[in-house]
Amino acid sequence: MTAFSLDPTQTAWCAELRTWAEQRLRPLAEKGEPGRVNRALVAELGQLGLLDRLFTAGALELCLMRESLAYACTEAETALALQGLGACPVHAHGTESQRARWLPGVRAGTTVAAFALSEPGAGSDAAALSLTAAPGPGPASGWRLSGEKCWISNAPEADFYTVFARTTPGAGSRGVTAFLVPADRPGLTGGALDMLSPHPIGTLAFDDVHVTGDDVLGQPDRGFRVAMGTLNLFRPSVGAFAVGMAQAALDATLAHTAGRDAFGAKLKDLQTVAHQVAEMDLRVEAARLMVYAAATAYDDGAPDVPRRSAMAKLLATETAQYVVDRAVQLHGARALRRGHLLEHLYREVRAPRIYEGASEVQRAIIAKELYATVEAP
Repeated sequence: MTAFSLDPTQTAWCAELRTWAEQRLRPLAEKGEPGRVNRALVAELGQLGLLDRLFTAGALELCLMRESLAYACTEAETALALQGLGACPVHAHGTESQRARWLPGVRAGTTVAAFALSEPGAGSDAAALSLTAAPGPGPASGWRLSGEKCWISNAPEADFYTVFARTTPGAGSRGVTAFLVPADRPGLTGGALDMLSPHPIGTLAFDDVHVTGDDVLGQPDRGFRVAMGTLNLFRPSVGAFAVGMAQAALDATLAHTAGRDAFGAKLKDLQTVAHQVAEMDLRVEAARLMVYAAATAYDDGAPDVPRRSAMAKLLATETAQYVVDRAVQLHGARALRRGHLLEHLYREVRAPRIYEGASEVQRAIIAKELYATVEAP
């Protein structure tokens, strides 16, 4: 297999995922409450074995899962991705006891995980975290977490959080530690946020929350590596999420323009419409290829993964925004009705251009990686 094609087994698996999403996951998603964790949906992802695959899949397989689920049920895709964001750091950096405590429930869909990185004043600037982890009075007393987190997926309903806090003031990215914090830890509270997209997102408040060495993921003051390693894995798959939505919008547009009569002909027979659809298809395919290439580079251990991941997320999310917007325009007023597929996608597609690093941050990463290879004159 190359970065630019799928073998028959992968193609068949993607088709099976779409079927599951349409027949088994979407009915559960439709019964859920917008902005709340849909535990029945998460449990069904566990029953299908998809949550277990989060810990065995490479980046490309993760992309195929997210793209296929997003095509037919964006809520299922998001539930899968949020479980991965919160739990993959535990799988990659946790101790045996940490993994044994939390990962079986994540795999089964009975335990909800969350990734707590963003803050009110440090959304995309992960090195500027201000949530403090103050050391206790003795070497074995651990730390006390004080501060806030914001825009946290699955908050405040998750069962545990992968939390990033500052353990060394003034050290930038070198002074951040990752902690595994159970939701019932005294002093930890939170609230839900009402967002444009129907995702479960909220805030967390840490009021002198006690954590110990047993709660550390990885090494003290090395949590930035945990965060960036997780984001480098998931950024191409955010692009895959976007590609799945864009493909759904494109397919809906093809069906609509092929059957809709206007001005004495089918919409597809109008050159201005046909050219727009062709442009949509061109951009979707280009984004898909870049996502697959970035995921394959990650799986191969290529040295330029940060740049490729940033490029894939940037191109795919911007492409999806364009394609969904064009699809709405070509459908006309019917696409604006509540409950229409494109009305749903129009609300869903805006968020990926911001979370896990806004488009502007991705451009900054790309430029930084490019100039790192240039020798000053």
